Amino acid sequence: MENKLAELLCGYSLELKRDYLVLIKGEACAIPLIRACYRRVLKCGAHPLVQINYPEQSADFFKFGAPHQFQYISEIDNVQADTLNAQITIDSTFNAKQLTGANPADVALLQKVKGGLRERMFEREGEGSFKWIIAPYPTHSMAQEAEMSLENYSEFVFKACKLHLDDPVKAWQDVGFFQERVKNLLSGGSLLRIVGEKTDLTVHFSGRIWRNSCGHRNMPDGEVFTSPTSAEGKIFFDIPANYSGVEASGVYLEFKQGRVVKAAAQKGEDFLLKMLDLDEGARFIGEIAFGLNDDITRPSKNILFDEKIGKTMHLAVGAAYTEAGGTNRSGLHWDLIKDMRNDAYVELDGKVIYRGGAFIF
Repeated sequence: MENKLAELLCGYSLELKRDYLVLIKGEACAIPLIRACYRRVLKCGAHPLVQINYPEQSADFFKFGAPHQFQYISEIDNVQADTLNAQITIDSTFNAKQLTGANPADVALLQKVKGGLRERMFEREGEGSFKWIIAPYPTHSMAQEAEMSLENYSEFVFKACKLHLDDPVKAWQDVGFFQERVKNLLSGGSLLRIVGEKTDLTVHFSGRIWRNSCGHRNMPDGEVFTSPTSAEGKIFFDIPANYSGVEASGVYLEFKQGRVVKAAAQKGEDFLLKMLDLDEGARFIGEIAFGLNDDITRPSKNILFDEKIGKTMHLAVGAAYTEAGGTNRSGLHWDLIKDMRNDAYVELDGKVIYRGGAFIF
């Protein structure tokens, strides 16, 4: 499966070309996939670079590091942000809980500093000179988080990426066709009202662009998203969401003029509040999206998967997407997920277009 996934990432997702400079990065536990990607990059005629972290390297960094180190950006980081043509990030970890004991303020400081690098790379993406993809590689720790055996979790991962099919590329193209219908439906309006458990949120998006995300940034994928202009009301997220290895669940937010004015969580509230105070933009809405991957049927405590769960929506606080017309800047971009089955529904300019997790065309 590693070779099949590497071929999908380098071909369909990134469309690598001769002489592209490509960074492949991940933890040592993902070496089988890193190696497969390295070989595939070479076969594309591109130039691979590899960055491998040892298990629990992030935990060591926050345990033994100091504030001046959390704020340090090396010249290597700057050069990569300005010169890479593509980046493959392998989402894989030996210990999914390694940052549980880290000081949230230190984690926030690092995220704030790295936000500048991300913005430069997003700008280059908009110019067409940079592409990126994040993809998973199953480990025992990730399987334990998902409460599955490693064998079952691996099957879950590869099916979500459509690697169980003879032609994954065709499958992702079909996803793109369906999501284009969703995008066109949403593009005809200017206001969404989301109603559900502890939720009545109005999201304004006039002048913004809805994007069809079908495997060119995340693998697995399956969402249609935009960066709103504002939001008013309340929303409750009933699916746990991790950020930098720390879990928050039962998150409740209230918005006024697009800004979070009240926040609470059943678990991880202290971390949530520190992230929301990361910088001036962290409390503003950065994204609203529909999760549309019906091959992902349950949460696994991995945001890469969970935000794509079919019949869900997610909202991100923090950085907006410039490609969608968003202007909010922040070192934070935290996706929070809501199950839209049962009695939940969405109105577009006063008309119900989505109920119980399905669109009404």
